[in-house]
Amino acid sequence: MKHFTGYMHGVNLGGWLSQCDHTKERYETFITKKDIEIIKSWGLDHIRVPVDYDLVEEKDGTYKEDGFGYIQRAVDWAGECGLNMVLDLHRTFGYSFDDAHNESGFFDNEAYQERFYKLWEQFAGRFGKYSDRLCFELLNEVTSKDYCERWNRILTECIRRVRVYAPDIKILVGGYYNNSIMALKDLCEPYDENIIYNFHCYEPLIFTHQGAYWINTMDPSFRMPFEVTYGEYLANMKAQLNMSSDEIESFDPADKMGIDYFELYFKEAIRVAEERNVCLYCGEYGVIELADPADAYKWYDLITTCFDKYGIGRAAWTYKEMDFGLNVPEMEPVRRRL
Repeated sequence: MKHFTGYMHGVNLGGWLSQCDHTKERYETFITKKDIEIIKSWGLDHIRVPVDYDLVEEKDGTYKEDGFGYIQRAVDWAGECGLNMVLDLHRTFGYSFDDAHNESGFFDNEAYQERFYKLWEQFAGRFGKYSDRLCFELLNEVTSKDYCERWNRILTECIRRVRVYAPDIKILVGGYYNNSIMALKDLCEPYDENIIYNFHCYEPLIFTHQGAYWINTMDPSFRMPFEVTYGEYLANMKAQLNMSSDEIESFDPADKMGIDYFELYFKEAIRVAEERNVCLYCGEYGVIELADPADAYKWYDLITTCFDKYGIGRAAWTYKEMDFGLNVPEMEPVRRRL
């Protein structure tokens, strides 16, 4: 399988230009050049920078030049520190992966879609010249499978427009169910040789999101270690998430969670990537800070082993705070493993 050279070991900068209160203070202080230097010292090769449309657009669509300036600053800092960068549009007008953002209508509204295309033309015109060290990610985490056909049409048109300004920049695309592996097969065929298939992995969710306050069915006090039996995983999933897992159910319930789970989970993504001759990239993966750090390390160790085995590029979620912060002392072993 093709390797996504230069984007094999990365980290997200969540909460800086996206999923934030969008104030000048946040933009100026949450991440500084010193943070980029720290990330470089961890031995990583790139950063993924999520941005919301609020950064660069008023509600009426008027562009904010200072917002584009913060993206330029990120590109410059990354270049000065010898890091590559993924520019990820985390939220567009009319759509967000998170219902709490109260965005709706994007997949049914041609005016919203046109606004999306024009924003990407802006990004391409301003930043396409950095194609040797910058990639574009069109939209973070399409949710419903019902959007699949419309999303394929939209992403194809968006890529066509980007290519006018940035003919060779790498473009990341992901599918429904929040960039699920199972959605990769339903993505349209790669537009050209510079398309990357993108997925996210927080599996098993019952471990990586234990105690997560934003999951309605989850008991905030729930905790679990990593190395328990598949039977215990299933029981906890049913109790806390009201769901099961075909992958976990395929194992002997008396066996303990191990590398075989990730091998099986990645199997479909690898098949699709090899069939279509595209690179694979995992744009988000991580463990909530509520988990025991020693157990979090075990999860990172196994998933990283699989990433390395199959040449899958990736960016961990996330550098600091956001319930998944990696810059705290207790996560030092994880940082070394990244």
